[in-house]
Amino acid sequence: MASVKVWCILVLSFLLPHSYAHIDFFTSIGHMTDLINTEKDLVTSLKDYIKAEESKLEQIKKWAEKLDQLTDTATKDPEGFLGHPVNAFKLMKRLNTEWGELENLVLKDMSDGFISNMTIQRQYFPNDEDQAGAAKALLRLQDTYNLDTDTLSRGNLPGVKHKSFLTAEDCFELGKIAYTEADYYHTELWMEQALKQLDDGEVSTVDKVSILDYLSYAVYQQGDLDKAMMLTKRLLELDPEHQRANGNLKYFEYIMSKEKEANKSTTKTDSQTDKETKTKKKEPNKDYLPERQKYEMLCRGEGLKMTPRRQKKLFCRYYDGNQNPKYILAPVKQEDEWDKPRIVRFLEIISDEEIETVKELAKPRLSRATVHDPQTGKLTTAHYRVSKSAWLSGYESPVVSRINRRIQDLTGLDVSTAEELQVANYGVGGQYEPHFDFGRVSSSIFCLHGFLLHMHYVSLFQVANYGVGGQYEPHFDFARKDEPDAFKELGTGNRIATWLFYMSDVSAGGATVFPEVGASVWPKKGTAVFWYNLFPSGEGDYSTRHAACPVLVGNKWVSNKWIHERGQEFRRPCTLSELE
Repeated sequence: MASVKVWCILVLSFLLPHSYAHIDFFTSIGHMTDLINTEKDLVTSLKDYIKAEESKLEQIKKWAEKLDQLTDTATKDPEGFLGHPVNAFKLMKRLNTEWGELENLVLKDMSDGFISNMTIQRQYFPNDEDQAGAAKALLRLQDTYNLDTDTLSRGNLPGVKHKSFLTAEDCFELGKIAYTEADYYHTELWMEQALKQLDDGEVSTVDKVSILDYLSYAVYQQGDLDKAMMLTKRLLELDPEHQRANGNLKYFEYIMSKEKEANKSTTKTDSQTDKETKTKKKEPNKDYLPERQKYEMLCRGEGLKMTPRRQKKLFCRYYDGNQNPKYILAPVKQEDEWDKPRIVRFLEIISDEEIETVKELAKPRLSRATVHDPQTGKLTTAHYRVSKSAWLSGYESPVVSRINRRIQDLTGLDVSTAEELQVANYGVGGQYEPHFDFGRVSSSIFCLHGFLLHMHYVSLFQVANYGVGGQYEPHFDFARKDEPDAFKELGTGNRIATWLFYMSDVSAGGATVFPEVGASVWPKKGTAVFWYNLFPSGEGDYSTRHAACPVLVGNKWVSNKWIHERGQEFRRPCTLSELE
């Protein structure tokens, strides 16, 4: 009775509706780490409950063993046993008092602490959106890094410390989530993996009939009618009375008969038809633009366009910030990452202590990152930017102020008109699709003493944390001519340059790539990369379109500072060549 009561309460606590401001756990590894502590607390509470139940059962067991021995003796000679007045008294006492106490002990609910803790913590659990988001992240990783389902299911990923695997039920759930998105390509892949693992003997709560039901329909939706019929027949062998399968089989047979009639009157050859069918079947349900293909290749370390001849022109050096007094005696290490656009990396430029301070300041403020909607002019969340971010001001912490000053000293640019330090944490499969860091701005341009002045608007410094699958897809950091006045409200001009800190090493994946030029920059803790988004003329450099690849294994924290045009008129003057 007690056990049934406990589990009824537990089930009801999961089913009861709850209202709270959900925080999209899957978009931030930083917030997901809190769930680890939550689950640990629940396990501790559950173990305390088990200990209490075991203690109760131990008492009951001792009572039963004592009475078992006593009743054995008593039943052999009842009258002789009760002839002893003490035995008679104790029998009355046991049946009148002690059995009642035992009944209370058996019925005592030992789960109050666990159930109350569970109810409190339940409101902070991930929801269906989080589970679906994490599932879609796995699918993105699969596509980006060309992973087959068996490799992903077995957890055979590079650089893993804590190997894990997917059960047939897990694979089935991934297939179902893809199915709800009408992504029949991934539905087929993961339903086939689930079926394979069951065929290999894995014991699971999911059955082959359910898998074949989804699989046959997904295959049909991709145009492979023969395979759909074969799978449907296999399903009917397991469940001959399956209503939907019987209906589908009749429909498939009808379609095939119609196709045969149509083939007799068409001029297409069989080879042409087969080719079209195969092409249709194996196309993922995604818009794979050429840029997308270049982006994914660069994420895998393929398609790099740095030739040996160009490589010879890249150097490493000690850099003093153009004779900045702070760095003349203690120059920093700088190396060229790319020539056009020129991307340089600063090594050992932020300490571990500074990194931890920035992360700790940012983590409590992380909220779902937004993008600028060019139609409405407002900030909104978007599927192509899955992350959380926070902003840090220099006056809040001497560490942030020191970092801002360091950027100014080494770039020679004025950061007083730059945006605040932005800290972003990317979650499982977190992404930000291809973009620019500059935008279209209203500007008045004039020259003073040979300098071209731009009255535009300003940019920000951003810190981002990428988790497993975290990515930031190709984009520009500046506002383009076809956009509205993206930074008009700031009054500081367009985003002239980007400074990007890497605050963690990444076991696999997580590169910053530039699809336009075929460049990949890999994260290295304690380093930073810097590039200009605009030419000296104020025109946007479209070769700086970039993206952050999803993190395959590990956790990626980055921070970036967007520096704006206002204040740079004498720090970065015009040149004789407009696009130099």
